[in-house]
Amino acid sequence: MLRRVVVLGAFLLFGLGAAAQRPSEIVITLLGTGTPNPRPDRMGPSTLVEAGGQRLLIDAGRGTTIRLAQAGIGSGGLTAIFLTHLHSDHTNGLPDVWLTGWMPFPTGARSLPLRLIGPRGTRAMAQGLEAAYAEDIRMRTTAERLPRSGVAFDVREFDADTTVFDEGGVRVTAFAVDHGGELRPAYGFRVNYGGRSVVLSGDTRFSENLIRHAADADVIVHEVIDAPTTVQTQPGVAFRLSHHSSTADVGRIFAQTKPRLALLNHLALVPDQDGRAPTPEAVAAAVSQTYKGRIEIGEDLMRIVVGDAIDVQRSRPR
Repeated sequence: MLRRVVVLGAFLLFGLGAAAQRPSEIVITLLGTGTPNPRPDRMGPSTLVEAGGQRLLIDAGRGTTIRLAQAGIGSGGLTAIFLTHLHSDHTNGLPDVWLTGWMPFPTGARSLPLRLIGPRGTRAMAQGLEAAYAEDIRMRTTAERLPRSGVAFDVREFDADTTVFDEGGVRVTAFAVDHGGELRPAYGFRVNYGGRSVVLSGDTRFSENLIRHAADADVIVHEVIDAPTTVQTQPGVAFRLSHHSSTADVGRIFAQTKPRLALLNHLALVPDQDGRAPTPEAVAAAVSQTYKGRIEIGEDLMRIVVGDAIDVQRSRPR
């Protein structure tokens, strides 16, 4: 009986217990839909895209490893990690995913280098992590006999619009976006597979290049910011508003690209002096003033199956 429980747990952890994915489908799982603000219901930015047997993690914000486990995916079972940019809220979960995926069964048991694909600066960050955790790596390789190869990084950097992954019929294209001012390099990604396509905006304000690369996409997962008018001129709030996409910006982008599903993600909802922030529903309503298509509000652990139809499955975090 105990053995059956252990085996069942392994299936669930590594995603083998999840519903079967049809060959031509893309499955998106929003692992984290929040911002730098620590919230248990909205972890840091992170999205899992599954297609053609590949498991692609886009960004690794706070709590990514926890959300992966809740989604039934072991941290060691990822094909590659892609970084939109190197802001801490998009990368501070990376050490956890990296090291937990290297741990013995059932947490990961990765024996090959972790593929890390990101803009200029990604390699230096990976080298810094290896230096920061050198003692942990030494102890686990000597005392626990974990394979040194499993804690290595296999880094690919890019510095222009380009294809960054093309395997098993799954193609990932990186394209520059406009995060504003000195907040660069910053990129979005487009994932194509089986005649389906998904675009993830990364952090950006209104971007013509994003519109070009998002043409004919089935799903666009786009960031959004909103703040009450009473606080919009405050320096910190004004800075954030100038470096992210307003509801009007997002509506214009969706109206020009016409996705089958427009998905609001990385919701930056700024409170007023009394702590009252715009609601996600109000943000979606504001976007719908410009875009009349299907809009969904992203939630942690939301699962979107992209096939002939687009099925949105909600699973609120516990």
